Amino acid sequence: MVRRSLHSIVLERASHASFSVEMEPTKEVSSEVDPYENMIQAGDNPDITKERKSASFNLYKMQCFVYEGQYKLKRRQEILDFVESHKEFDDPVHPHFLNREEQIDRATRKCVAMMNNLEAIDVTDYFDEAPLYQFLTIGRELHCLSLHYGMFLPTIQNQCDEEQLEEWLGPAASKAILGTFAQTELGHGSNLSKLETTATYDAKTQEFVIHTPQMSAAKWWPGGLGKSANYAAVMAQLHTNGENKGPHLFMVPLRDTTTHLPLPGITVGDIGPKFGINANDNGFLIFDNYRIPRRNMLMKYSKVEPDGTYIAPPHSKLGFGTMVLVRSLMIRDQASQLGSAAVIAIRYSAVRRQGEINEGEGEVQILDYRTQQYRLLPQLARSFAFLFAGYEIRATYLHVTKLIRHSANTELLPELHALSSGLKAVITWEVAQGIEQLRLSCGGHVWLLILSGYSRASAFPDIYTYAVGGCTYEGENIVMLLQVARFLMKIAKEVRTGTPKLAEIAEYIARTDSGAARVSRWKTCADEDIIHDFEAVTRKMNSSLTFAYFPSVRHDVPIYCNIVRFNECILQIFSAFDRLKSLEGTMKKKEAWNACSIDLCKVARMHVKTYLVKNFLARVRTCEDSASKTVMHTLAKLYAFDLISGAGGHFMKGGFLSETQANQVQVDIYEMLNSLRPEAVALADSWAISDLELRSVLGRRDGNVYPALLEWAKASPLNKSEVLPTFDKYLDPMFKEGRSHL
Repeated sequence: MVRRSLHSIVLERASHASFSVEMEPTKEVSSEVDPYENMIQAGDNPDITKERKSASFNLYKMQCFVYEGQYKLKRRQEILDFVESHKEFDDPVHPHFLNREEQIDRATRKCVAMMNNLEAIDVTDYFDEAPLYQFLTIGRELHCLSLHYGMFLPTIQNQCDEEQLEEWLGPAASKAILGTFAQTELGHGSNLSKLETTATYDAKTQEFVIHTPQMSAAKWWPGGLGKSANYAAVMAQLHTNGENKGPHLFMVPLRDTTTHLPLPGITVGDIGPKFGINANDNGFLIFDNYRIPRRNMLMKYSKVEPDGTYIAPPHSKLGFGTMVLVRSLMIRDQASQLGSAAVIAIRYSAVRRQGEINEGEGEVQILDYRTQQYRLLPQLARSFAFLFAGYEIRATYLHVTKLIRHSANTELLPELHALSSGLKAVITWEVAQGIEQLRLSCGGHVWLLILSGYSRASAFPDIYTYAVGGCTYEGENIVMLLQVARFLMKIAKEVRTGTPKLAEIAEYIARTDSGAARVSRWKTCADEDIIHDFEAVTRKMNSSLTFAYFPSVRHDVPIYCNIVRFNECILQIFSAFDRLKSLEGTMKKKEAWNACSIDLCKVARMHVKTYLVKNFLARVRTCEDSASKTVMHTLAKLYAFDLISGAGGHFMKGGFLSETQANQVQVDIYEMLNSLRPEAVALADSWAISDLELRSVLGRRDGNVYPALLEWAKASPLNKSEVLPTFDKYLDPMFKEGRSHL
């Protein structure tokens, strides 16, 4: 592939104002490629080598399926080779042993080195190559340029008109300025409509006055804001001609481009140490009647004329495209974090021997214990389900932005917003829980007395603290779920009143079902039957809540009767109906929504999980290698059956899933664990994660864990001296005092 110059990329972006993901045509996987090239080497732990040889599928072909073709797999190796061959990416001191100032110095040094070596990647590929490049060079850390490339540039690209693109895209893309995205405030985060920072238009000077009216309006959390960024895309309430037009984006210079000192009217700084990602200088920002030109309002969709006249955007959610993009990137990233944790736990479980199953036959690999398989393999299945969902949301995002750009078609925006919100909420939560479960599965070697109370050598602490923040940033998860629920309730009401405008992922709400689950034995159960059951259960949950949120529907007897016929298992509907009736006389609509919010979140989660199951099964059907397809299909069914088992209460309500079927689902899960046991390590290897990217002693490719753990411990700065100063200062006097009384 021919690498383009940064200048040509800037020109292309300015002309098209959208990110593209360039992919070479999928090529047939060569049969001449060694499927275990570099995976099995002399000196490897014999147990992990045995595991790799026991797989029933060709590893390389499975990796090509996982990464959408041979080309992307090749590019992963090329980027790895590039990073490993450049000394400026080396770490003189292991990053685990650095203080915060040293962490920031390391991350900044490396991110500048990354920017100076952009020829290594296709910089327009924000979904694959750019994140991989960052993880290989810096690890699970954010840095001063993370939001510059993750949100600031996309905001310029997606929210600026042509003249503004000409002014700001070049400097931002060529690193002449460094930007961040300032939305969250001390008092408000996900509730954009209540943000307190104001941008008041002054028609006399044709300027906006940006102001922080009270302490709760201070911007809080933006990455890179504290000490690095000199520009910010700021979300503020637009006031013009005496009216508040709601939150809009503004391009705001923060620091002098020569001295880097804050400009007059700007108070900015670092917010201090955090739970994780401490190499990033997250910051606070306060404005004191700070003036910017009128044209610093981003005006691709909405505008303010010189006289203060406001021109509204064609669609209310056009201004939130950057957040949708970031959420789509997050889904892919979160899948990778769960995948990394699963790789570590599975590989370690293959080399760790503990206890005997049959007395006298010797200690067994802990991967042989069914309880261990039950901890590991469903999490591995989730990681692939989330990865494939990431691919799909990427394609949806690119499709929608193309429609908007070429035809101003915004019909799919509500679906995209609901899909990205729901996937973000469900996936980040399940990734955080999954990482913790995988950490626990590794036992004592995730607990050592270094740094934060548990061994960073395992990489679990870094994976967890990196990933768990996703539950909150870019939309708090409960808020996201309620946004999905609002979308679903709107669709459900339209179906019930006979005026549906159904989006693709919600069209199943209008279908009928048999009233009984179709799930059967895992080896013979058809994908369509699994999907039928998930859709039916989700539909019934939606039906219940439609009455709760739209009480007027139940007064229409014909519609009500049709709903009853539509769902034969309707115990939840009557429950919601009775509850609503008891509250109807005393509650307003929003109060009723609040009263039902727990159930609304359950509905949203189930809707998203139904989508994940459907998408996983659909993706598996595209696999052309039969051996890989068979194993991945079993993993997809394990994912679906595990969800059914975990949501048994919803599936069994009204007798939809019988007790016999529920028991069989559990038995089938155990059978699938047994079937996947010989494939486990090779399935983990299918993630094609190098040791440099994984950064884990427990999960290293060669399985030689114990020597590596000892070498890692020796690298601790505490071991540079046999006797620490604390001995002379505290311990020796204590010992002497104690001995004097003997």
